[in-house]
Amino acid sequence: MFAASVGLLAVGDGDGANVDALGVLLSALASLPLAARRLAPLPVFVLTAAASTALYGFAEPAGPPLGPTLALYWLAAGGEESRARSRRDLAVVVLMLAAHVTAGGLARGAFPGPELLFGVLLWGGTWLAGDRTRLRRERMAELEERALRAEREAESERRLAAAEERGRIARDLHDSAGHAINTILVHAGMGRLQTERDPESARGAFQTIEELARETVGEIDQMVRVLREDGAAPEADGEVEPPPGLAALDGLVRRHAAAGMRVTTAIRGERRPLPPAVDRAAYRILQEALTNAARHGGGSAEVEVSFGPSALEVGVVNPLSPDRAVRGTGGGHGMIGMRERAALLGGTLEAGARSGRFELRAHLPAADGAA
Repeated sequence: MFAASVGLLAVGDGDGANVDALGVLLSALASLPLAARRLAPLPVFVLTAAASTALYGFAEPAGPPLGPTLALYWLAAGGEESRARSRRDLAVVVLMLAAHVTAGGLARGAFPGPELLFGVLLWGGTWLAGDRTRLRRERMAELEERALRAEREAESERRLAAAEERGRIARDLHDSAGHAINTILVHAGMGRLQTERDPESARGAFQTIEELARETVGEIDQMVRVLREDGAAPEADGEVEPPPGLAALDGLVRRHAAAGMRVTTAIRGERRPLPPAVDRAAYRILQEALTNAARHGGGSAEVEVSFGPSALEVGVVNPLSPDRAVRGTGGGHGMIGMRERAALLGGTLEAGARSGRFELRAHLPAADGAA
């Protein structure tokens, strides 16, 4: 800018008479301060514009004032936008433009009409260009911030979904392990009592224990692989096979019947495909209810499954053992888990002891059978 300013000064009148010490000094003041344009854009503009005004006041450089024009661009493009800042900067720009045009008119001894029009167009266009640059930069910064915020929100949602999935797996783990352990306990006691009197029945009980333990160990192993966060198991694909649904109810009933429990099942309504979440929840609720009936009941249970047009109703009724007949519903993890499963689906679960019987009823919305 300094070299260009001196060059324009030299060709201003054709003979280079303006290139003297004062002209070079004013050209330097009108260009060299641009080196500090990012640190102090307004002072740099004022200094370069004042020097250019003085230069155009005693000499006639060719072309526009390069230094102040570039300083004006960086003044408009830099900093944070605010109304107070805009008013201040525009007032300074108008003042310096008026001074610059007035100095040029005085040097020529005529009204600066063309100089005024050219100055307004040049500096007005420069201000708009700088302001557009600032707005584009702020827009890009805003878009980057939105992208970062969206990424953080997506990560938060992913962690929340992972936590919910781990909670679901933990509930399934509790239901599966609790059912298996209680069934194994019943079969082990039956096998111990019948070892001498009925070896064949004892052998069947131990076989049931073996099969159930192997099945439960496999299910627990699969769940634990997903719960591990270090991903050490290379074969783990991050998903767990869904637990069985109502299609496995007959096998569940046979297992309890083999342990000496009398279980009757009643299916009401037209059986139809259920949403997977409802199907799994219904099975787990029945599994936990039958486990409680085996532990605290009187040796029998009645299971009822009703397919309604917009909901699935499941229920288990069993007589209480004498030591439980006077107790309430209890607040164990199993009962809490069943209520949570129903609530997550928008349903309800009621359970309580009445007249020596324990009744459990769950209402699960299931309007969309094709889900």
